[in-house]
Amino acid sequence: MKDVYITRTSKFLPNDPVDNEEMEERLGIVNGKTSKARRVVLRNNQIKTRYYALNDKGEITHNNAQLTKEAIQLLCDEGFTVENIQLLSCGTGSPDQILPSHAAMVHGFLKNGNLEINSPSGACCSGMNALKYGYLAIKSGQNTNAVCTGSERASSWMKSNIFENEIEHLKKLEETPILAFNKDFLRWMLSDGAGAFLLEDQPNGDIPLKIEWMEGYSYAGEIEACMYAGGDKLDTGLLKSWSEYPSEQWAQKSLFAIKQDVKLLAENILVKGVDSLKKTLEKHNVKPEDITYYLPHISSYYFKENLYQEMKNNDIEIPWENWFMNLKKVGNIGAASIYIMLEELVTSGNLKKGDKILLSVPESARFSYTYAYLTVC
Repeated sequence: MKDVYITRTSKFLPNDPVDNEEMEERLGIVNGKTSKARRVVLRNNQIKTRYYALNDKGEITHNNAQLTKEAIQLLCDEGFTVENIQLLSCGTGSPDQILPSHAAMVHGFLKNGNLEINSPSGACCSGMNALKYGYLAIKSGQNTNAVCTGSERASSWMKSNIFENEIEHLKKLEETPILAFNKDFLRWMLSDGAGAFLLEDQPNGDIPLKIEWMEGYSYAGEIEACMYAGGDKLDTGLLKSWSEYPSEQWAQKSLFAIKQDVKLLAENILVKGVDSLKKTLEKHNVKPEDITYYLPHISSYYFKENLYQEMKNNDIEIPWENWFMNLKKVGNIGAASIYIMLEELVTSGNLKKGDKILLSVPESARFSYTYAYLTVC
């Protein structure tokens, strides 16, 4: 089995950063009234700026595949071009279409000859699953390099026009035309962007990072869906697919909007996260004091203190000074967040040989967790 190294990192954040007061102008106002949930959600998540693939008129500037293509091109130079890529593995929770796959669309924009592609589906963990596919392909000797990506273009799913038909339908029924909190909540949480890693079987580059191991856990066998799109949640907890509804109800129910069961999130995301973290550290005999940098993807600073306390309760406390986060500046970019976080750490100039980095990514869709442990070479 070969060693695997992250030898290059890149990110692409579209347009200018958008502050909290500009958000609703970019995404649009629903039913002519500003959101009552916006300030509460922003106060809790503490995000100050984020990026949208929308211009100041709310017009789309990039689709998801284009964002990903831009990040990949930023990996490349004369020493490594897009034509040198052997494997393209692209994860996202917000693909531009159901078919073709996200990686196929990215490959279409790259136009770099024939190569293997892989498109993990899901939410935040899809970016890490894309990384694991590339990691295993190189480790097994099938490839000597792979480009792995995480990306999101959630803004187009959150624009006000997505909810216009639902609001009009409620008016006709003489019901209060207000957007449900499980939909409005995520409008103030999610951002756009893409990150990319080049993986190789040799420690090339200025700061190569050896991938020691990767682990994943799912709790879907215990817990119902929490974050979802393309369907609606029944009282039984089951999801009913968009394909089982008459087409006129797709817009009336905003079936393609991203929704979140906030109560279910609060009850499970930290408990299961620390449970899976403890499992993976014990499996690989890693102690908290071994970790130089802990990179947790969290959706909101609301969870930070409680996550630390839960870790402390389970005797796996990682000291605050070892945490590295950039949520306040770039927002929650789902599958891309961990890529962009690591890229910022790598380019910070603070890493030194022998440092250990733990990547930690939760996914609230149905409570999955993925981890990667890296050594600076």
